[in-house]
Amino acid sequence: MKLRFFTAIIAAVAAFAALAQNNVAEEVAWVVGDEPIFKSEIEEQYQQALYERIPIDGNPYCVIPERMALNKLFLDQARIDTVEVQQSMVSSEVESQINRLIANFGSKEKVEEYFRMPMPRMREKLNEDISDQMRIQQVQSDLTKNVSATPAQVRRYYNGLSKDSLPFIPMQVEVQIITLNPVIPQQEIDEVKSRLRDYAQQVNSGEREFSTLAILYSQDQETAVHGGETGFLSRSVLLPEYATAAFNLNDNKRVSNIVETDDGYHIIQLIEKRGDRINTRHILLRPRVNDKDLTDAINRLDSVRTDIVDGKANFNEIALYISQDKDSRNNHGNMLNEKNQSNRFEMADLPAEVGKKVSNLQPGEISEPFVMLNPKTRREQVAIVKLVKRIDGHKADLADDYMIIKEMCEGAERERIIRNWVEQKQKSVYVYIEEGWRNCEFQYDWLKKGK
Repeated sequence: MKLRFFTAIIAAVAAFAALAQNNVAEEVAWVVGDEPIFKSEIEEQYQQALYERIPIDGNPYCVIPERMALNKLFLDQARIDTVEVQQSMVSSEVESQINRLIANFGSKEKVEEYFRMPMPRMREKLNEDISDQMRIQQVQSDLTKNVSATPAQVRRYYNGLSKDSLPFIPMQVEVQIITLNPVIPQQEIDEVKSRLRDYAQQVNSGEREFSTLAILYSQDQETAVHGGETGFLSRSVLLPEYATAAFNLNDNKRVSNIVETDDGYHIIQLIEKRGDRINTRHILLRPRVNDKDLTDAINRLDSVRTDIVDGKANFNEIALYISQDKDSRNNHGNMLNEKNQSNRFEMADLPAEVGKKVSNLQPGEISEPFVMLNPKTRREQVAIVKLVKRIDGHKADLADDYMIIKEMCEGAERERIIRNWVEQKQKSVYVYIEEGWRNCEFQYDWLKKGK
């Protein structure tokens, strides 16, 4: 029942293109309220699922139209409740998907040529689909917003499950980390700023194009291949210092002053503003870390490790005072898994360098200092890690996996609420299924309630 946004626009556009080429006839398969579901729409959804290799549990010509009918029930309720979505959020998601598509193909023109569809049509279709998805999600969220299982309810739910229905939990670890960023000599910072000022002067004087310099020199590989262009992004997505400088630009022929962020040093050129979103080009340079400063950081952390191992210092306290990892420092050095907001990681979810060290540790042991790339800034840093706990792969149980069982319990309750709501909603909405589309095992009893 829970909807999700497109993970990539490619699949959606491919479906549109396939339909345009196949010229599927407009045939009504279902009617929900006063909304028809056309055969072409069902084929479109099927093509998309095939393109994304999404498995369909059952006959696609039964599963897909029923899913579309359910969506129409939720959209009908969204109209009744006057559910609105922020257009800025919709537009941001549309542009994000468009940007990913352009990044794959290299240019807007190649995208339009490949899919035989003008960019305005792609934006229009995506805007409509994403807006509907957000409204449906809001209705579902409103219906289930008060679901919160108590420990007693979780226990009853767990006791009622069969062993076979319990999920297998892969091996997980809990890890603490302390990181140090090597000291960068002022001379190196000055050199980076000098280069950026030179690039800005060349652009401002008309000597060279910003995009050419970005391709040649920017260290942001994702945008450099596109001449430094970021695509339309909202202020909340951008680094704060970058956003402030970018939104203060008004002349797209001039270049910003040098902007320092956690990612490095930038110069920025405005391309276009659209409300609360902005499209810019930038050149990113990062000061290099020399071997001496890297060695100094390693030696410092080695001394820290020795003090902790000898009992002269406590890992938790040291992390609070010296660690430069913002996400873990105030959590006693405990790494936080952003996927599930817990301290537990499957090995594949850890940064590669951390995972390699942790795999050789026993609980309570601390690694030797090692060099790693900060996953967010891609800058070199030195770290030590401590394996706090290793939980071997196992069937989920209440003692070790309470939060997982709790989520399962609450998920089951949400499904029950949604199912009851749909069954009541069916009674008040006209539903008709054409003869050729009725021979199905539906999730809900549409034929009995249809007219």
